[in-house]
Amino acid sequence: MYGRDLISIADLSPQDIQRVVDTALMMKNGRSSSALRGKTLALLFEKPSLRTRVSFDVAMQQLGGHAVYLSPGEVGLGEREPVADVARVLSRYVDGIATRTFQQETVEELARWADVPVINALSDGEHPCQALADLLTIHEKKGRWRGLVLSFVGDGNNVARSLMLGSALAGIDFRIASPPGYGISTALVDKAKSLAAASGAAVVCVESPQEAVRGADVVYTDVWTSMGQEKEQAERRRAFGGYQVNAELLALASPDAIVMHDLPAHRGEEIADEVIEGSRSVVFDQAENRLHAQKAVLSLILGGEGA
Repeated sequence: MYGRDLISIADLSPQDIQRVVDTALMMKNGRSSSALRGKTLALLFEKPSLRTRVSFDVAMQQLGGHAVYLSPGEVGLGEREPVADVARVLSRYVDGIATRTFQQETVEELARWADVPVINALSDGEHPCQALADLLTIHEKKGRWRGLVLSFVGDGNNVARSLMLGSALAGIDFRIASPPGYGISTALVDKAKSLAAASGAAVVCVESPQEAVRGADVVYTDVWTSMGQEKEQAERRRAFGGYQVNAELLALASPDAIVMHDLPAHRGEEIADEVIEGSRSVVFDQAENRLHAQKAVLSLILGGEGA
């Protein structure tokens, strides 16, 4: 993985994903590393962030490196200065770029022009770093991927897309329940099914949350309205009215199913407070694992070090 971009989780092979998780687990269990001593990561953000910004910044510090945060106002990506120019300038200063943007095309353009690795820290298209932390959490809690069923209830958004592709690569059966018009595109589902065919997994898209959750080992949800979609909030609340992960829906899952949410959560909308605070919730372990997964990704891509 050394020197490569991470734009989509589908840029990784199943072996790459296993290596990220193995490296993250070793680091989480106490193996220290100074693999990035003397290296600098630019955090180029168009959106505000808690977990993404802090986990990347702390990850660089713990690996001996340094992070420089660049806010929207400081750079004006694509407005104050062309994306291509930003990419070429930063390539002269830093060893890597982690970017959190509104459009997937912005990440792709940065990668096209940059001479250093570009990591997609979130775009409207995908959230590969979140999916890696999720796969780490599932492996940690369940001890395996193959044979598991992951049910995603809600919008076919960036998190759902990366999770679908990552599950297909890892061998997890992926089911998603979304209202009409809010699912994942047919083209991307077909891509995931092709990856799943190689791993022995299945990808299923349905409208019924009950159908998706029945017997699932992992029940996952996310906000109904993401950043940039605020004008659609009332319409989305109506469309997703029957898609809340609550005790009644969770009762259909496997008795030892875990509940996941990438945060921030709108409690009382996509997830009931009793569920996110319940004994089956691993939401805050999942949030912690953003740090460990980020450390693994950075050490492998910028330092060439890993399991």
